[in-house]
Amino acid sequence: MQGLVLNGSKNVFEVECEDDVIRFCSIKGKILKSSRGYYNPIAPGDRVELNDSSLDKDKGQIIDLVPRRNEFVRWNIKKRQPQLIAANVDYLMIVTTPDEPPFRPRFIDRALCQAEYEGITPVIVCNKYDLPAAKDLDFQERINSWEEIGYKVIRLSAKTGEGMVDLAQLLENHLSAFVGQSGVGKSSIINVLDQNVVLKTGSLSQKYGRGTHTTTKGSLMHIELDEALMGGLQGMTADIIDTPGVRRFLLHDISADNLAFYFKDFKPFLGKCSYGMSCTHQNEKGCAVQKAVSDGVINPLRYDSWNRIAQEMKTGSFED
Repeated sequence: MQGLVLNGSKNVFEVECEDDVIRFCSIKGKILKSSRGYYNPIAPGDRVELNDSSLDKDKGQIIDLVPRRNEFVRWNIKKRQPQLIAANVDYLMIVTTPDEPPFRPRFIDRALCQAEYEGITPVIVCNKYDLPAAKDLDFQERINSWEEIGYKVIRLSAKTGEGMVDLAQLLENHLSAFVGQSGVGKSSIINVLDQNVVLKTGSLSQKYGRGTHTTTKGSLMHIELDEALMGGLQGMTADIIDTPGVRRFLLHDISADNLAFYFKDFKPFLGKCSYGMSCTHQNEKGCAVQKAVSDGVINPLRYDSWNRIAQEMKTGSFED
């Protein structure tokens, strides 16, 4: 039979099967040929082929992976391998804050690039919009720059409820993965979306202003959206993959030389430079990308972000 992977670790995966039974399954032979090279072979959202156990109805064995529609991956610097975060998703919800923890725009730009590479629709979710830092002009310029190039930005506060209606209506009938740094409030948002879900929320480190890891592994959950967020309609549902907070998000399978292809605001100008596709977009005369920056078509903040990320990838020295 087939099943939907809800979560898992150490070769034990919780799989929701076609017969509505949730089974704890291991991988036959511990390796799936289709997932070789990954730190973890299966992620929440994957669909798998499995055999149920003749001795225990709550157990099974995964024998194959159903081809993925898409996958969201990051480079795990500790394991030095790509790490699957979620599979077969409709939206990637990139959760950030204006403060508490500090705003990290390059984290968002990296996640946007990986989503572009994987063909996943990203949405920037700015939580804690009730904080005074949300009025900071530099923060607003960053947020506006993403909207100007076509990314959807939802400004909300899980604390006050601002913006939660917009998020709930977007999530309805879709599978969405929530990613972000520790402390940005992913679990708090989910708790507001479904009053019957109680996820543990963490506090910020006073010394570093960073969140603690309250979600220890990615997990897919079926939620019933609060009727107050859905105009009084009952029974509206969404599927959400809640993922552990990460301090750094490093790109996978994208080189520094190809990075510009995944900055969507750069795309119209690539190949139009005097040096064609060999242009580095640094100091060359006739660079169409640099002209777009000087003309105000490409936001200088985005150009700076691209340049910094590319240099990080070349030197191996990464900033937060």
